[in-house]
Amino acid sequence: MRERPPPLIVGAGPAGIRAAITLVAAGLRPVVVDEGHACGGQIYRQPLAADKRDDRARYGSEAAKASRLHRAFAALGSDIDYRPNTLLWNLRDGAADVLRDGTSRRFAYDGLILATGATDRVLPIPGWTLPGVFTLGGAQIALKAQGCAIGRRVVFAGAGPLLYLVAWQYMKAGVDVAAVLDAAPLPAKLNLLRALPLAPGIVLRGLRMAAELAFGGTRVQFGVSGLRIEGEGRVARIVYHAGGRERAMACDGVGYGLNLRSETQAADLAGCAFRFDPRDRAHLPERDAAGRSSVAGVYLAGDGARIAGADAAEAAGERAALALLEDRGLPHDPARAADLEHVLARIDRLRDLLEAAFPFPSHGAGDIADDTLLCRCEEISAGDARRAIAQFSLTEMNRLKAVTRIGKGRCQGRMCGAAAAELLAAQTRRDIGAVGRLRAQAPIKPIPLAAGLSIDERQHDPAH
Repeated sequence: MRERPPPLIVGAGPAGIRAAITLVAAGLRPVVVDEGHACGGQIYRQPLAADKRDDRARYGSEAAKASRLHRAFAALGSDIDYRPNTLLWNLRDGAADVLRDGTSRRFAYDGLILATGATDRVLPIPGWTLPGVFTLGGAQIALKAQGCAIGRRVVFAGAGPLLYLVAWQYMKAGVDVAAVLDAAPLPAKLNLLRALPLAPGIVLRGLRMAAELAFGGTRVQFGVSGLRIEGEGRVARIVYHAGGRERAMACDGVGYGLNLRSETQAADLAGCAFRFDPRDRAHLPERDAAGRSSVAGVYLAGDGARIAGADAAEAAGERAALALLEDRGLPHDPARAADLEHVLARIDRLRDLLEAAFPFPSHGAGDIADDTLLCRCEEISAGDARRAIAQFSLTEMNRLKAVTRIGKGRCQGRMCGAAAAELLAAQTRRDIGAVGRLRAQAPIKPIPLAAGLSIDERQHDPAH
């Protein structure tokens, strides 16, 4: 009798870890594909090599959660088929194509939990491609995984809770954090008071971080606009507008980002239906409260489905795994499932308030200078995009891609797609939700040309 293929979990951050624990407890042995070298995802990323820092120094206030998840995942041992340093680049016909050590393999799965996480969202600004400029997530990776800083005197700029978290982590690591330049106006922060009853620990921790930065000598500036980064060959200073005048500050490193964007390419390849989400300003895969997508047997969890943070990712990973068990007719705990949905609903209300406290500066798209590089892979400027939009009367993202090659490079629009959509919406005076989304195509990330020919693991399985 042919053995049923295992479930597949894509991603080993908080959502993927919790999903794996839940499936193993039910007697299943899932395959866990992880681009990282060890579990943890971005927020609980583990160092590439041993260093002198302990978990408290590496993860700050989240150290206990990070240690707990790392230990729980390690305890699974051979009860899972864990594949680190492995890139999922295609999904089709109930099989996954993955790349590891230059070799692509294909294997069948039965049940798919996508816990793909998120990446930084940016709007291009003058000088953003200078050496020494990192996204906020990139700056965090340098600190957590490599144990190094992006500069000796660093400025963090943009919007979102991550802005303050990374700045605080750098300060605690002994780096001179010259400034935190927040695009949100100070009155927007009053929404944090409304969020206080929902999550007092999270809100107070964030306020404490901001206070420690300010008392530690870091300039915390609100309502910042007109950012540009200057330097000859690398970052030397950052220039910005605040309080009605232009200011400049010397620095040799800049961390920049405007909240996060969900990684949805795998969900697209899996055939999931998408819907525009006004809060995240993005088209996201549809899912129900349990994490079920529009495709039977495909489940969504964590920031890859909607930006909600690590605590929500854990809860969503476990809830998606319980949904998979229920759909397979296996024992599951309905009461636990209901509790998790209640937790997720509360966190969702919290995220609405946090988004109001850290709003995306949507007006910035119309202000991008024509000579600013928009698509780094294809070297397309904002002016190039605007001229194409006007010449060909473009109103939809995939038409913009076809005409300009925006989103056709190595990143497949992962870095430039959100910014290009904002620019297209501003240029055509349309709502951001009306310009559509870039459709994903395999490979969703760069792979060697020779790796396109996959080894099919099913051919080496006696059950087949």
